[in-house]
Amino acid sequence: MTDTFVPPPYPQARTCPYDPPPGYRTFREDAPLTRATLYDGRTAWLVSGYDTARALLADPRLSSDRNRPGFPFLSPRFESFRGRRPAFIGLDRPEHAAQRRLLIGDFSVRRVASMRGEIEEIVDGFLDAMVEKGPPADLVADFAMPVPSMVICRMLSVPYDDHDFFQDASRRLLQSDDPGVAGQARDDLADYLGRLVDGPPAEPGLLARLVARPDRPDREDVVATAILLLVAGHETTASMIAMSVVALHDHPEQLAALRADPGLVPGAVEELLRYLSIADLAGIRVAAEDIEIAGRTIRAGDGVVIPNSLGNRDAAAFPDPDRLDVHRSARHHLAFGYGVHQCLGQNLARAELHIALTALLRRLPGLRLAVPRDELALRPPATIQGVNALPVTW
Repeated sequence: MTDTFVPPPYPQARTCPYDPPPGYRTFREDAPLTRATLYDGRTAWLVSGYDTARALLADPRLSSDRNRPGFPFLSPRFESFRGRRPAFIGLDRPEHAAQRRLLIGDFSVRRVASMRGEIEEIVDGFLDAMVEKGPPADLVADFAMPVPSMVICRMLSVPYDDHDFFQDASRRLLQSDDPGVAGQARDDLADYLGRLVDGPPAEPGLLARLVARPDRPDREDVVATAILLLVAGHETTASMIAMSVVALHDHPEQLAALRADPGLVPGAVEELLRYLSIADLAGIRVAAEDIEIAGRTIRAGDGVVIPNSLGNRDAAAFPDPDRLDVHRSARHHLAFGYGVHQCLGQNLARAELHIALTALLRRLPGLRLAVPRDELALRPPATIQGVNALPVTW
């Protein structure tokens, strides 16, 4: 009697805030394409090679439609989304392109450049409050979370005074393993944003402009888009700010280089995006047709998972990939995905990270963790990686 091989589980919990789980080394050794076991016992193709990841992310034969049979859910909470109308990132061509096109102008390089002064004021305002209160502080609650929250609220014309509500709902939506809890959180956000979509806008903003367009999507699509932009607009950037501080704290020579030359910060942001790879949720697909790639055949109906945390640690694309190097040229990373589903908000995220990290380096040169790094409570797998609290002092 022979044992039946069971592919390793995916996702796995991190033991370090900025490194992939130790068990992912097995996937890296089997690059570029292997099999993994999901939480429900099903298996899916797992892509660990950078070139293969880019090829598949750009392949129209892979579908982002989570209602298609075989779509690989990574956590029980995703069951609560089954049958619901997804935001545009969960749609395929031509619907995806049509809805995304309506939003591109609001996140263009030119539009984000025009916002830099406002973002700088927001960053300085929260830093002023944190410094006035004095150390110790929770960098997540006092700075990393409110900065992108206020930015996206102003873009959408969502009242920032409601941030406690939507941050709590976002956390339940993204971090609960209970489908009922996650589904209720999504309903809470839909009800809240639906009222904003239906009512007269307090001031002009992205949602108001979207609703006013003669070619606007259906109301359900507008609400789904609003949920996506509000949640993704603050959760990912907040985690990147906090995790960047942790990673730089653990690599003092890299931190010293940034303090000595702030001109390195834009490039360091790209390297941190690569190195931290906090979001593996976007690269989830199901094959609509058979695909021959990397000597394997992905059959129609097979689930495919493309974690950027693995592609971004591929030595063929990034020599010595497990080393943080703020001098590295890393802009070709996969932190924002690739292809037609590449992150819409990447220009805004880059600007927020650049401004926030520059301000922290300038104003709090003695910033450091107030607890041992090993005592930080890490978020569970199958969500945006990071911590919900980061005690710091200076």
